[in-house]
Formats: sequence, structure tokens, C-alpha cells
Amino acid sequence: QVQLVESGGGLVQAGGSLRLSCAASGSIFRLNIMGWYRQAPGKQRELVASITSGGSTNYADSVQGRFTISRDNAENTLYLQMNSLKPEDTAVYYCNYYAVRGGPRYDYWGQGTQVTFSS
Repeated sequence: QVQLVESGGGLVQAGGSLRLSCAASGSIFRLNIMGWYRQAPGKQRELVASITSGGSTNYADSVQGRFTISRDNAENTLYLQMNSLKPEDTAVYYCNYYAVRGGPRYDYWGQGTQVTFSS
């Protein structure tokens, strides 16, 4: 079992910044991929960014150049630095983890943290 706890969401204004954190605990497999997903009201959950345990990153086109994903493997913590925030970034942001090993993928999710654009 893996537990994920997000923090850092809140209200943000145009062009503002936020930093999300996700603390992972439990049976963390050495080879894994962690990521941030988001879900806006009435929309499907979508991938924002992901990072492998080796540090390779992947971003959605909508956040490329504005968001930066990073991780501290020693602390089992995932981060998402969000800059130049836009109204369309309003969503619940979820931390995700899955182990990379033989067999079917099993995803673990955090409870989510709300990011709301304030005009």
C-alpha cells in the first residue's frame, strides 16, 4: 500500500504562482512514476505532468513552460511548481503513483487539493 497526501492548493490570481506538494509513504517501489492530474468541474481527469524515479519528465501541452514537476526521492515527496496561472488551471489536483514492474499497473491517488483562480 502507498499513501499520498497533497498540500499547497488555494486561491490564486492572474499570473500568480502556487507550489503543490505530495508526500508519499508506505511500500514505495524503487522504480516508479509519479504525476499530477487535475479535474475541473464537468471534465475528465487529465494528466498535468509526470516524472519517473530517474527524473524524466512529461508535461501536458497546456502547462508546458509554466509548470515544473520535481521530486525528492530521499524524502518521497513530489512537487508541482505552477507559475503564470490562468483561470483554466482551476481544478482539483491529484497526486498519482504507480510502480514500474512486471504485471498490471495499479494506481494510487491522493485525496486532491483544490486550486481556484480568483479574479
